[in-house]
Amino acid sequence: MRKLVIALLCLVGVAVVVDFGAAAYAEYRVSRALRVGGDLSADPAVIFHGFPFLTQAARGDYDDVEIRAQGRLPDAIGETFVEASLQGVTIPPGSLIDGDVRAVPVQRLSGRMRIEATELGQLLGIPDLQISAPPADKSDGTGGSGGSGRTTNGAIVLTGTVPVDGVETKISVRADLLIDGTQVRLVATDYYYGPNGDRTDMTGLEVVRPAILQQFSRILDTRQLPFGVVPTRVAAEGSQIVIEGTGQNITIDLDQLQKP
Repeated sequence: MRKLVIALLCLVGVAVVVDFGAAAYAEYRVSRALRVGGDLSADPAVIFHGFPFLTQAARGDYDDVEIRAQGRLPDAIGETFVEASLQGVTIPPGSLIDGDVRAVPVQRLSGRMRIEATELGQLLGIPDLQISAPPADKSDGTGGSGGSGRTTNGAIVLTGTVPVDGVETKISVRADLLIDGTQVRLVATDYYYGPNGDRTDMTGLEVVRPAILQQFSRILDTRQLPFGVVPTRVAAEGSQIVIEGTGQNITIDLDQLQKP
């Protein structure tokens, strides 16, 4: 009996190793296709969730596939983070072996891109840009996040150094994140006077207010959203701006993580 138990445990162990090995191979094949097709600087992380993997592979249906990559922002030197969660993915077994991962049906796709303050600063021409959420106040319908890094769909605060009459001046502005069709707009609406609303330090900047607010405003390119999904949500999370989109019952090319 003892030998039988040991033999069964060894068999189970071998099966688990084979299953994880097959999953790792599939993840590698998809990762390489994503890197080549998306012109990425590094292999993206690909994870096939669910066990056993071989059961999913045999039927060509995968419950949950997760992708994380670093993508490029137009007009920015650095990179941004791109993530995608795919549920109900159909990939025939032969397609994973030969790397042909085009025309892949997906029941649900959730994609997001994360723009760090450094990359946003490059887009705005403000190298020392900082992103934060304003303290909660009664005028903000969302209640704010108190700068704790939690998600806020309301106003955010941008702080950076910009030229004012030839003098480099550090300024904070209040800005809104807006979805306009397939575009995301960052719109600076006013100076940020601090949690107590003290306007003393800003009285000399009223004349140049429109020009300064324009420097902190921009249309954000959403083509980096995974597989061309349309943005449905934009928010600030800590020092990042996160743009998200979803799709239902769509067909994608896994080697085109980012649309040109």
